[in-house]
Amino acid sequence: MTLTQADIDQEIAAARAAYAERVAGGAPVEHHPRRDYAPYRSSVLRHPRQQPVAVDTGQDPELVELHSPAFGERDITGTDNDLTRQHSGEPIGERITVSGRLLDRDGRPVRGQLIEIWQANAAGRYAHRREQHDAPLDPNFTGAGRTLTDADGGYRFTTVQPGPYPWRNHLNAWRPAHIHFSMFGTAFTQRLVTQMYFPADPLFPYDPIIQSVTDDDARQRLVAAYDHSLSVPEFSMGYRWDIVLDGPHATWLEEGR
Repeated sequence: MTLTQADIDQEIAAARAAYAERVAGGAPVEHHPRRDYAPYRSSVLRHPRQQPVAVDTGQDPELVELHSPAFGERDITGTDNDLTRQHSGEPIGERITVSGRLLDRDGRPVRGQLIEIWQANAAGRYAHRREQHDAPLDPNFTGAGRTLTDADGGYRFTTVQPGPYPWRNHLNAWRPAHIHFSMFGTAFTQRLVTQMYFPADPLFPYDPIIQSVTDDDARQRLVAAYDHSLSVPEFSMGYRWDIVLDGPHATWLEEGR
């Protein structure tokens, strides 16, 4: 059976009602969505079904890191955070500057941390061999970048405004424009992933992924703010988006996804 938008809207409304009932009953506010959020079809299939496996404390706790990717400051080049300069030509689309700070629960900067981003191009297509959207590829845009946070926890990327794209979750399903963010911490096993959205996107009410964040305040923290001071004259529009790793004002993270 092909699900319609009305079916998804009904499921989202039920999930939000259940959340409101739990909060009204004194349950703690949840900042992260259910791992098996039914309107987001693939989460039901992909979420963990077994209990976590405890690490044997009798072994070297750093042993797991020998099987994980490694990186260093010398691996970051001068153009890694500028997705518009990674090829010989100019990418198509509206250029944007995205900047913000990586913070802990107390608002302190998290310094020297690797942040990676990936995104669709201006037509809403990823440069990936498994991409199914028939929008055009951009030979001058790969859609991936990385940087290290500075002494103030700051990061900065130059890229193009990503386009929305269909994703076959249900009939006429379209994802709002977004950029994926990955924070690596001090080890690959600490990696956290989230998404940044853009203000006033008309697709927000129809998207099960952003609607899976049933707390209204937490959902708004996923949306960047236009910042005129970040706009580069004659070049790019500016957006500011801070990432808070934990605590009551934490940024939603894709746990277990």
